[in-house]
Amino acid sequence: MNTTSPIAIIVACDNHYVILLAALLKSVDYHHKSGENIEVFIVDDGISKGNRKKMTASLVSDKMHLNWIAMDDAIPDTMRIPFDRTSYPKNIHTRIFIPHFIPERFEKIIYLDVDMIMMRDISDLWNIELGDHMLAAVMDPRLKVFSNSWGGILNYKELGFDPETKYFNTGILVINIKKWREEDSAVTVVKCISDNEKFANYPDQYGLNIVMANRWLELDPRWNAFASDECVDPFNIHFIGRKPMYKTYDNREEFLKIFFEHLNRTKWKNLRPIGESKRYIKKLSNVIKKIPEFLRR
Repeated sequence: MNTTSPIAIIVACDNHYVILLAALLKSVDYHHKSGENIEVFIVDDGISKGNRKKMTASLVSDKMHLNWIAMDDAIPDTMRIPFDRTSYPKNIHTRIFIPHFIPERFEKIIYLDVDMIMMRDISDLWNIELGDHMLAAVMDPRLKVFSNSWGGILNYKELGFDPETKYFNTGILVINIKKWREEDSAVTVVKCISDNEKFANYPDQYGLNIVMANRWLELDPRWNAFASDECVDPFNIHFIGRKPMYKTYDNREEFLKIFFEHLNRTKWKNLRPIGESKRYIKKLSNVIKKIPEFLRR
């Protein structure tokens, strides 16, 4: 009988990107060879009942259990999702509030963007010791430091940071939930974003990097290998940019093949890649959903 503590994973997804989530969870399931059970918490941003059933049916391992959390239940009544002007779905910001809706029996959790494929046993990541760090992450290979003029912390001088302060990508995080709760970090991050809104190109990533600056553990970069880059033996592939479910995918072909190998192990096998019109409609839909928040400002 397995008596070890379960591994806890948190993801956020809507009905459009559920295809990516299916491939991700199947890759986690496929590569998990150690004895721990896996508790997956899915922040559900409108996933259909049919797709929820397909997801459950795709994961036949008795080691993986899915927990569905309505997106509205993932946001504390006293807080709101930070406003942003991007075409990204609003649900990505729920990672700020993770300590508020994950059961208190968990003192840490792994957050994953849905546009990923896990290539190693998730237990290898889970067993990394955080110590007193607030989180573990990978330095963003595009930005690396606060002073990057494209998307880093543009007002780092005003905030009193050294320009070489390391900048992490929030696509994969091992979070010390206990410390986040003790310091009420969600409130601090939301306030940071609100106070510096005009500088926050990627609001949640901006706020997390400032509040957690110099308090995070740097992971091996192979835990967040971008699909656009060359990487030998990636631990986890991150499909930034054009997603592998689209006809116009433009990253490395070997990673596209890996994505479909895992997707074809699910109920979405033999998927026909999605055309540009549906991709644009999705991006427009994400923007439209943010209009009420913009008008309230």
